[in-house]
This record gives sequence, structure tokens and C-alpha cells, in this order.
Amino acid sequence: MAAAVTANLAGKQGVRVVVIGDPGTGKSSLVISVATEQFRENVPRVVPPTRLPADYFPDRVPITIVDTSSSPEHKQKLIAECQAADAVVLTYACDRPTTLERLSTFWLPELRRLQVKAPVIVVGCKLDLRDEQQVSLEQVMAPIMQAFREIETCIECSALRQIQVPEVFYYAQKAVLHPTAPLFDQELQSLKPRCVRALKRIFILCDHDRDGALSDVELNDFQVKCFNAPLQPTEISGVKRVVQEKMPEGVNDHGLTLTGFLFLHALFIEKGRLETTWTVLRKFGYDNEIKLRDDLIPITKQAPDQTLELTSEVINFLRGIFNMFDTDNDEALLPAELEDLFSTAPENPWSSNAYKDCAEKNVLGGLSLEGFLSKWALMTLLDPANSFANLVYVGYSGDFCSAFTTTRKRRVDRKKQQTQRNVFQCYVFGPKGAGKTALLQSFLGRQPSDALPTNGQRIAANSVELTDGTRKTLVFREIPEDDVRSVLTDRESLASCDVAVFVYDSCDEFSWQRARDLLVQVAIHGENTGYEVPCLIIAAKDDLDQSPLALQESTRVSQDMGIETPIPISVRLKDLNNIFCRIVHAAQHPHLSIPETEGGKTRRQYRQLLNRSLMVVSVGAAVAVVGIAAYRVYAARKNSSS
Repeated sequence: MAAAVTANLAGKQGVRVVVIGDPGTGKSSLVISVATEQFRENVPRVVPPTRLPADYFPDRVPITIVDTSSSPEHKQKLIAECQAADAVVLTYACDRPTTLERLSTFWLPELRRLQVKAPVIVVGCKLDLRDEQQVSLEQVMAPIMQAFREIETCIECSALRQIQVPEVFYYAQKAVLHPTAPLFDQELQSLKPRCVRALKRIFILCDHDRDGALSDVELNDFQVKCFNAPLQPTEISGVKRVVQEKMPEGVNDHGLTLTGFLFLHALFIEKGRLETTWTVLRKFGYDNEIKLRDDLIPITKQAPDQTLELTSEVINFLRGIFNMFDTDNDEALLPAELEDLFSTAPENPWSSNAYKDCAEKNVLGGLSLEGFLSKWALMTLLDPANSFANLVYVGYSGDFCSAFTTTRKRRVDRKKQQTQRNVFQCYVFGPKGAGKTALLQSFLGRQPSDALPTNGQRIAANSVELTDGTRKTLVFREIPEDDVRSVLTDRESLASCDVAVFVYDSCDEFSWQRARDLLVQVAIHGENTGYEVPCLIIAAKDDLDQSPLALQESTRVSQDMGIETPIPISVRLKDLNNIFCRIVHAAQHPHLSIPETEGGKTRRQYRQLLNRSLMVVSVGAAVAVVGIAAYRVYAARKNSSS
């Protein structure tokens, strides 16, 4: 019964096993033998697909066995079947050493070339014809399995003598339902890191009193949850005794420690009981890649100009997690502390380039609470599903709706002339060398020279304290000059942007001209798509000799387009002119600072003229109606008096 539950949790309604190998190695005889439980002398060259019923093996998952031909004229069909397989049975003949050699010289390299990801079961057929003087299967297969890790197991069988024929397909099914590769490193003979991290999370979830050990009661609860059957006291004592004999630190006065829990699972796997560990993982929501199943991570759809933000409930949870892992109480998470925090997730989600260098750190590389919360806000902005999954990995027990709130559409914010958002995204445009990266670095309290090289867009996230004492999260996304054209080809590229800034080198007239062109392009894009955004112009490097023409022209253009005059800043002198608060202020007032091009003005004036004309027509029509009504009243009275 437990096995059937396990198979169901694996999500497989059936297993497709494809049998391949050189001609004459016994493929068809093997298929017929497992289906009929007898050997036939005359078999067809290729047997039609054969189905083993669900009750053939304990996991109660039906198996479809597909025989194949290795002749050249059937190559395309062979390739298609291999690519559709859940598992591949690769045969050789025990009495023909050349077919064994062909495994590593042709078949296994060919499966790799075809990018077949299915596990491989190597089967030596015609065991009854094997020369007793031949080297053992273990000695023969060890170097091949070392070179080709996709081989799940190897076995010899005889269709004639009915030796280990069902076992071939049992191992094939097991390789699909309970694969070894995600759990165990055969070369190192140890649990794989992702498996360890998942089991650690499960251990913590089951350690209800948080004393670092599973008591007898907690072990029994765990057993009932995973296997629907309690453990007897003698069984619990036996488990702990086995662990203590092999690994004394695996048991303490409180019960089974995490070390002991991991040791037990490694022991199960070494003894071939992978279904035990897979049952545990699947009961706690893990898939074959040892991450939470997709159906446990809701996919929500928002309008392009809507985003998700963390709720106050989650922010309070994250504050608690931060304090819990800040073991030295220095109000910062050092890299080791952050790794420990994410040690129950498949990997640290902030190891990717988007998050690596995006938040403020102290001199020791520690992440402050504000930096920590800013990274979570950024992850929620970029990938809400990943954000929720990692909340669950680190111990959040609420649902998706408790974790996130959906913002109002930006278009609605503009109409209402206010926004309720707490996280604002700012696109940073500007020519090369204008000072975009320096702006982002100063936002994170760093020198421009500290910036790590990047091939893509640079991101910076931090909180900004406003004059009223409230804090908002600001996310800068630097748009390289060469990427602007491709960004603006997407109609919805500005939908997620709350405010855009255009940085230019105030002592370089050409830099201003390029920034002006970018501003016009963004303004036109906003007018054409309906995703207009507030815009600010930043005159960087204010400590250097200014270009009078650039200053004069930038002031004129800003006035012509109806936005604030350029804001001078000097990163080198740390004179930032309150720029970050001003950017947040612009985002909070989405109806202001929206640049208007000449074409936009013309369209606006035309719409206003049209609206006035319609109003005049409406008023005229109303007057006419009133006049007609008055005339009818007058006529009626005249008729009645006469």
C-alpha cells in the first residue's frame, strides 16, 4: 500500500521502457518472456508494444515495453522512441563480447548525442550461454558505469531459463519512480547536496520542540505522516541503536539528530531502498529534481503594469528569520550566516548574477536587515513564484495570498494621481560614461570602482527613508545604451517601470545629446503604448567643468517636455542633492513629470478640441430639445385657450 502511495506521489500514470541494442542480443525474446513468462523459439524481429498491468509490480504503475530494431532503415523510429522513453533497457549478449564493447563505443555515446535524459539499465541477455571463465559482471561493468553515470544499474538474465527477467523491468520502473541520481553521488558515495538540504528542511519541520533532535514521539509522528503506519517502541530503539553503532553523534539524549537522520537515509540508499527516501521527499512536496512541486507554487497572472509585493505578515516573518540567523548579533548576515539561512532551500537563490551584488553590505560582506528585505522585495518583483518557494523553504507556513499583495494598475494610479505601492522600479538610461553605474554604486554606499563587471543589466535595491519617516524600497535597473533599442521593441517594456531617470555627463555636450535622444525615444514609446512614466534628468559629475551649452539645452528641453529641470549631482563629492528621495517622490506622483513630445502635444490638443466640440454639440442639442419642448407647451396652451 505504501509503495502505491509513493508511485502516485511520483506523478506517473505509466512508465514507458524502450529496449535497444545490437541485432541478435535477445531484445524481442526478453520482451516476450516477461509478458508470457515463457520462452519462445520463434519470435518476430520486432515485438509490438507490450503492456505489463499495474499490479505486475508493487508500485502499481503500468509499464509499456517498446521493442526496437537497430537496422539503418528504422533509425529515425529508434531515435524517436529513445527520446520519448522514461527508461532505456540497453542489451548485449553474454556470449558475444563484441556486443558488450559496443555499449561504450556506440550505444551509450549515441544516447548522449541524442540528449536522451532517461536512466539506462544495461542488461546482459543469454546468461545461460555465458562462459564460466568470463570476468564477473561487476568487473566488466565498473569502468563503463564510471564513464557513463546515466547507467542506473546493470543485470544479467536468461529468457530461456527464466532467470531475472522480471527484475530487468522492475529495475527500469524503479529507476523512473525512485531514481538514484538526484539523491546519491555514486563516485563520492554520499548524499547529494540538494538531497541533504531537502532532508534538513524535513527534519526541522518534524522537530516540533526545536531541540535539534527527533524524540520518540516526533519520530513516530514522522513515520505516520510518511508511511501511514506507527513505529513500535522496539523499532524506534532498533533504529537509534543502528545509528549509534555506526555514528555515535547521530543520537543524543533528546533523540535522533540531523546527522543521524541523514545517515539513515544514506544507509537506505546504499541498501537499494531508494523508495523509502523518495516517499519521504514526495510526502513533503518534492519532485524528481528535489524542489517543491509546481502545483504547490501558485502561478498568478497580473496585468503588465501590476506587480506583487510582500505583505506585512511576511516582512515580520523575514525580520524574525534575520534575527534568528544573525548569530553574532552584529545586525548583519555574513555570507556564512546567509548560506545557513538558505541551507534548507535547493540552493541559495541569491547566488545568480541578478542578486549577487545588488544590495548594500558592510566591510565584512554582511547584509543589513534593510539589504536583506530589499533582496526579498527584488526577488518578489522579478520572480514571485521563486520568492514564494524560498519563503516556504526557509520556514514560512502561510499561503500565497498571505505572502503577497497585488498592486493596483499603474494606469489607475495615474488617473487617481496617487499610488499605494511600497516598492518602486526605476529604469536608468544614459550614454556610456555618463555616470549610471556610479549612481547605482552610490545608492549602495559604494565607490564606482567597486562595481563588478557585468554582461547584462545592473540592478541595485535598497530602502529609502522619506521626509515623513516612512521607508520605500527602490530598485534601480541600469539599461545599457546598446540595449535600449531592443528593450523598446517590446510594447510592454515600460509597463513595470515606475519612474525613469536619464543620466548625462554635465561637462560633455555629446553626452547630453545622447541622453536627450533616449528621453525622446522613451517618451514616444510611452505615448504610443499608454505606459507613460514619470521622468527625471540627472546632470552627473557636477564637480567638473560644466558644458554651458549642455546646461542650457537640457534646461530648455525639460521645460518644453513639461518635466523637472535637470538635477545636478556629484558622486565623487557625495553631493547627491537628495536624488533618491526625489526619484521616489516622482514615482509616488505618477501623473506628474511625464514628458510630452511635440507629437504627444498635438494629439492631446486634438483630443481636447474634439471633446470641446462634442460638448458644444451636446449643449446645442440640449438647447434644441428644451426649445422644442417649450414650443409644444406653448402650442398646447394656445389650443386649450381657443
